[in-house]
Amino acid sequence: MNSVQGLLAASVISIQNSCFIYPACQICFSRLILNSRRFNCLKCGYSGEAKDASYRYRLSLKIADTNDLFDITVFGSCLDPFFGVTAENLQRYVQDFNQLSGGANTELSIRALVQAVEACFIGKRFIFGV
Repeated sequence: MNSVQGLLAASVISIQNSCFIYPACQICFSRLILNSRRFNCLKCGYSGEAKDASYRYRLSLKIADTNDLFDITVFGSCLDPFFGVTAENLQRYVQDFNQLSGGANTELSIRALVQAVEACFIGKRFIFGV
């Protein structure tokens, strides 16, 4: 699944969604189902305590090369250098900020994060392994 078939030099046109981090199964990397106390992976059955859930980056982009438009999703730790922290730590920072502000600034923190990601990626050219 991690084998690169080719390289594509393209520019980022837009960010497709505002959810850059997801709770990920440590075994199969699928999205976990979280409730207040536990998590469960529907794909492989892995489960545990919600506080022990790990997080992973998922950045969905619309990109363009000289001829075509593509929808592409970039996963995992290759995004750590762009965000400056692991997905685990970014999730923790956002969660701590929201708790310190009493939940009043949740939408504001998400909007600020989206703006920062847009500034980092939109209009920039990258080489994507596809």
